[in-house]
Amino acid sequence: MFLIIVGVLEWSVVHWLRRLMPGVRGWMQDRMGDASRGVIAAFLVGSIVLMVVGYRSADYVAIWEPPGFFTHINNLLMVLAFYVFGASAAKPAKVWLGTKLRHPQLTAVKIWAVAHLLVNGDLASIVLFGGLLAWAVISVVLINRAEGPWTPPPQAPARKEITLGVITLVLFTVVSLLHGWLGPWPFGG
Repeated sequence: MFLIIVGVLEWSVVHWLRRLMPGVRGWMQDRMGDASRGVIAAFLVGSIVLMVVGYRSADYVAIWEPPGFFTHINNLLMVLAFYVFGASAAKPAKVWLGTKLRHPQLTAVKIWAVAHLLVNGDLASIVLFGGLLAWAVISVVLINRAEGPWTPPPQAPARKEITLGVITLVLFTVVSLLHGWLGPWPFGG
């Protein structure tokens, strides 16, 4: 459990560095130049390793038993999460949803976290997914406070919408197969 907590905290602090401690980021840039980006990336990779190792090695402590049908809700939310994440991709124009959401990537993380909280009722899952949900919520607040009002981007042509739909389904399929290979089968028993 300790590794999960340290991993989530490290992930959060590194992402919030620019907002909460801009002087540290500037100091790193002055001292290390472009290498500072590599150091930040190494800390982020390290935080992911801590979360994965911590999660996989945590004792199972049941908090609640999710109903079986939550698996279907989880999978629908995961398709939505991939789609919402992809809504940030097109530049400068965005698909329809990208013109409505200021933070599609962080919104996708929130959807992903909620989806996983629905189907995992153990303490390690609540700490990991709940921690990353809290990180995404706080990140949105910090960004909105720092950047002020948002101007929605222009809308992309309909073909971008179709492309994103296809990419979403392909990624969902690939990630589901990898999830089943590396861990529990995401489609239930």
